[in-house]
Amino acid sequence: MKKIKLTALYFLAVMLIANGCGGKKTDTSDLQKKDTTKQTQQTQTQQDQTKMKDTLKMKEDSTKTDVSKESNVVVLKTSMGEIEIELYPKDAPKHVENFKKLVKEKFYDGTTFHRVIPGFMIQGGDPNSKDNDRSNDGVGGPGYTIPAEIKGKHEKGSVAAARLGDQVNPKKESSGSQFYIVTGEASHLDGQYTVFGKVIKGMDIALKIEKVDRDERDNPKQKVTIDKAYFKK
Repeated sequence: MKKIKLTALYFLAVMLIANGCGGKKTDTSDLQKKDTTKQTQQTQTQQDQTKMKDTLKMKEDSTKTDVSKESNVVVLKTSMGEIEIELYPKDAPKHVENFKKLVKEKFYDGTTFHRVIPGFMIQGGDPNSKDNDRSNDGVGGPGYTIPAEIKGKHEKGSVAAARLGDQVNPKKESSGSQFYIVTGEASHLDGQYTVFGKVIKGMDIALKIEKVDRDERDNPKQKVTIDKAYFKK
C-alpha cells in the first residue's frame, strides 16, 4: 500500500515538473519569435533606406554626368556676332558645371551685355537685363552663389564670374550667373575673382561690343543681346 502511494506521488511530481518546464520553454520561444520578427523588420527597413539612398545618389550622379557630357566649348550667339568660349573644368569645376547647367536651361538666351568698359571688360548674364528697366540691370541672378575657385589669371579673353564686393562677400563667392570677358588689362583682378574659361574664337566681336555707345552706367544705349547660348558639337 505504502509502495503504491509513493509511486503515485512520484508520478505526480514528475508530471508537475514536466508541465512547468514546458510552459517556460513555450514563453521563451514566443519571445524569441517576437525578437526575430522585430529584427527582420528593422533589417528590412534599413535595406529599404539604403536602396532609397542608392537610388537618389544614382539620380544625382546621372544628372551630373549628363551635364559633364556636354561639350566644354560654348557659343554665345550675340546680336553683333558669335563668341566661342572654352571652359576650364579642372580649374573651376563648380563654375563650369553651373555655367553648363544654365546654358542647357537656356537661361542666358535673351540676356544682354549690360556693362561694357573699353580696354577692360564686357559683362553679361543678368536675367534682369531681359526687360526694359535698365535700373535693375546688374543686380539679378538665379538666386544662389558659387563657392570661390580662384586660380586662373586675368588675360585678354579670360572669362570670369562676377561677384559682390568683399565688404558684403568676404568669401569672394561668385554670382550664380553673371560673368565678364576680359578685353584689356585686368591683372589687378588676379586672386580676387574666379576665372573659368577663355574666348577661343570671336574675340573681335567682344572688342566690338566694348566700343558701343553707353550711358552713364556703362550700359550700352542699344541693347547687345545674347540671342542664344549653346554647346559646340
